[in-house]
Amino acid sequence: MNEYELRRQEKIRKNQALLAGLDIKPIEAPRKRRADGQPAAKKRKLLEPTAPSRTSARIASAPEKPSYNDNVDTKPIPLPRSAPKKKSKSRVNDVQDLGSRVEEEPEPLVPKKNVEEIQAGWTAWEPVANPPIRDDDRTFRFDDHPDFTPNKSPEEMLKQGCFGGSYYRPLRSRKLGIIVEDDWKELPKEWTEGLDIDRYLTSPEYDPDVNKFKVSCGQSIEEWEAAGWISHEHDVRGWFQWYTRFFRGRRCDDDERQISRWKKCVGQTGRWRRMLLKKYMKLGVRDVFDDGADEDAPEVSPVMHQTCHHWAYEVRQEDLDHYWATGGR
Repeated sequence: MNEYELRRQEKIRKNQALLAGLDIKPIEAPRKRRADGQPAAKKRKLLEPTAPSRTSARIASAPEKPSYNDNVDTKPIPLPRSAPKKKSKSRVNDVQDLGSRVEEEPEPLVPKKNVEEIQAGWTAWEPVANPPIRDDDRTFRFDDHPDFTPNKSPEEMLKQGCFGGSYYRPLRSRKLGIIVEDDWKELPKEWTEGLDIDRYLTSPEYDPDVNKFKVSCGQSIEEWEAAGWISHEHDVRGWFQWYTRFFRGRRCDDDERQISRWKKCVGQTGRWRRMLLKKYMKLGVRDVFDDGADEDAPEVSPVMHQTCHHWAYEVRQEDLDHYWATGGR
């Protein structure tokens, strides 16, 4: 050993001799004993943290944000890339064993057809079906699609406020690579007569005060496009634009898909329709909620009401009476 280590060992021996002379012993906490006098078993430490015992009633009672992701069997539109995918460039971190890499954003997708050809197809159609007939119960009936029974017309939806007044705002389609605007002008003039276009159709921001039930709900058209729910060759803005054209007599090969989506949302056994009627029964409410009712009238999920309104359906008193009469079956 070197001189420093010899001095350190000598100091340790002196300190140990001093402690032995003072007769100092470590203090141990007494162990708890059971009723029979035997030492109690040591508690095992928990390796995982336990969940908090308190929960927020406000968060638990908050309504779930609606989503249009009800058409689970719809596949995204198969669109090829405009150019071969570039090989990902990587940047290795200074710490080699982390192996972190930064990838370039993939090239934007474009459709198989020419964009100008797709745009021309949006207005090149002619009505081929008869206008719908409205029954005494205010339900629309289409001769060639008897299973499609909305009770709100596109004109009513626009004038009562829908999609926060922003449905026809300038839209950048990522998959087409173009800005879509002014296509609201294809609507019949009587549908938009008296409307504040900037507020009810082309508002750049979603305004819940425009909606009939004064709440925000749903997803943006950009999210619909990313999810693959948009058939660009038919209706670049999605469901409601399809409905405006179907209502006016256009027929196309996207009709069955859109009607299927409508049925899953607000048809006779549709998810949102049944959820809303179930909410009425759970709260014991037998009268249909209306935004124009007295302030002390019971409110039954305005968010669900607005979601159904976006899908051209509004709960009627007849629907609620039947739901109560059948016990929700």
